[in-house]
Amino acid sequence: MKNERKKTKSCFSYPCKEKSEYCVFLLALSFAYVAKTMSGAYMNSMNTQIEKQFNIPASLVGIISGSFEVGNLLLIAFVSYFGAKLHRPRIIALGCTVMAFGCLLISLPHFLMGRYQVETSISSTENSSSSMPLCLASNGQSSIPMEKPSCEKEPGSLMWVFVLVGNIIRGMGETPIMPLGISYVEDFAKAENSPLYIGCLHTATVIGPLLGFMLGSFCAQLYVDLGLIDLEEVTLTLTDARWVGAWWLGVLICGSVNLLAGMPFWFLPKTLFKEGEESDTEVPHRISETLVQGNGKNQVKQNMYEIAKDFLPFLRALFHNPVYMLFVCITVLQFNAFDGMISFMPKYLEQQFGKSASDAIFLIGIYNLPIICIGYFLGGLLMKKFKTNTIQAAKIAFWISLLEYLIYFAAYFMVCETSPVAGLTVSYEGYILLFSYMETTLLADCNSDCDCTLKVWDPVCGDNGITYVSPCLAGCKGSNGTGKHMVFENCACVAASAFSSRNISAVLGQCDREENCDKMLQYFLILSLVCCFIYSLGATPGYMVLISSAEKFISRHESLTGIPSPVYFGALIDTTCLKWGTKTCGGEGACRMYDIVTYRYNFFLHIYLSFVNCIYHCIIYVLGLSVIEKQHIEIGDCKFLSVSNYFLLRQTLPSIVFHNRL
Repeated sequence: MKNERKKTKSCFSYPCKEKSEYCVFLLALSFAYVAKTMSGAYMNSMNTQIEKQFNIPASLVGIISGSFEVGNLLLIAFVSYFGAKLHRPRIIALGCTVMAFGCLLISLPHFLMGRYQVETSISSTENSSSSMPLCLASNGQSSIPMEKPSCEKEPGSLMWVFVLVGNIIRGMGETPIMPLGISYVEDFAKAENSPLYIGCLHTATVIGPLLGFMLGSFCAQLYVDLGLIDLEEVTLTLTDARWVGAWWLGVLICGSVNLLAGMPFWFLPKTLFKEGEESDTEVPHRISETLVQGNGKNQVKQNMYEIAKDFLPFLRALFHNPVYMLFVCITVLQFNAFDGMISFMPKYLEQQFGKSASDAIFLIGIYNLPIICIGYFLGGLLMKKFKTNTIQAAKIAFWISLLEYLIYFAAYFMVCETSPVAGLTVSYEGYILLFSYMETTLLADCNSDCDCTLKVWDPVCGDNGITYVSPCLAGCKGSNGTGKHMVFENCACVAASAFSSRNISAVLGQCDREENCDKMLQYFLILSLVCCFIYSLGATPGYMVLISSAEKFISRHESLTGIPSPVYFGALIDTTCLKWGTKTCGGEGACRMYDIVTYRYNFFLHIYLSFVNCIYHCIIYVLGLSVIEKQHIEIGDCKFLSVSNYFLLRQTLPSIVFHNRL
């Protein structure tokens, strides 16, 4: 009888029969984690596709990206306080369903706004035997978009609002999954099994982003109007700034997965027997521990009024806590740039190294995410082997994060030479421009009589290795072939350059980057892999500090970091734009080409802030804040982290923010 009592009743040590609800919950929660992180990673990977589909600037894309956190923030306080007192599995099920609805709303514009209109001055169906006039003085065929008073009211001009609202709804649906799921696991699992279960959930949160990035890479190489047009008529290549992938397809797939993930939770009970307790001899272990009461209360309040009446006093006490508010405000400022970096990483690889969106997304997923999973595992294994306590874990996480910051500085020097584009980065003779770009720099003696529009981005690559903004601005007077095989002939500007060859023709698309660029990309990816591994080693110690030093409610402050950072990060990126696309009404659309040097300065903003933050921490320690290690601040039953643990914890949180942002 005693031997039977000593059996460990976890899902991994005995068959799940009548009392299998806990096993089902763990599997369902793992799948829900995969679904939500897959959706998040996919949406982050599609930022550039959304930018080009709706012809909007990066700052507006940042608002759309940050809207997910707005949805999170709208409900997190209510979910954290009320959620654990109600039927948690059904609330999680409702959240998954809401996420699926948000995905459906995001994909809706594709079916409402018609086919994607490519910004071009070239006909993709021109007869190959004819010679198409491109550079004729005052030919009256200018393709400059004419302004229309009603342009903004045309179908499709504001369709990005559907994506914005859908992302807010998706954020609202995601809110209960992590906090209520973790609390359910901790409430009904044996103490020795809880870390194993949470570790399985963390593994799921790495699998999800990997699937999301792979799906994003696949969809980005499919043309947006898949199945509606003959792809042979498409003159764009995957690396063209105007290429838009089938972003809507992946959103629908993610929505279906989210809907499927929520179904098992509808059939799970509100409470379970505590693992290890006998249902026929023991009283059920009914726990209604809230997410914000660290010491817990084991009595369920059935009266909603009694539950609600403590909510406002709780919030008042929370926001009057100086340590908590300092923790939130300063951490939000610190991790704003970090969060923006995550949102625009694929775009950085596209612009800096000349990769297609599909390749950029694939490389991020395949290089970074598997090594992060290994780092999570090794970090937990080392903590178990050396039996580190909370203070030791915090210090380990601090020094690991500091080491990663210092190593990542090397990425700043892994650059490619600026792509030569006549009138933007080099002169028409092929020499580097030493002055700021102005629209008039697109004109030269070789095209001054061509009556070209300066608004359209329709790049061609000359035989001299220089890219021209359009065939007209290249001085081309004729063409042969159709579609992607079109060749422009008698290009005066190609002949006029200092690097001209015998041929004076040009082909569609930008010229390829130099061979050295691929080598620099490999160095950058290897460095990124090393940094991700080092960073993930500190994630498990940092997470343990967060759990033991602060309340669960405190961990959701990263929602604040995701709201402003993509917005101002996108605005900073917009300031580096050299050539804007043009809307049908003549207004500015999405950026077609960036100054990659200034772009790099802005992209690595998070490194500068992290360096300043490290100096700040050194000053804090010199001043002796570690002397007050044992000081805590309490709000009723809520106990918060010590002051010095707070400063250590701030260094460990970027890995947790990265983990939750996806």
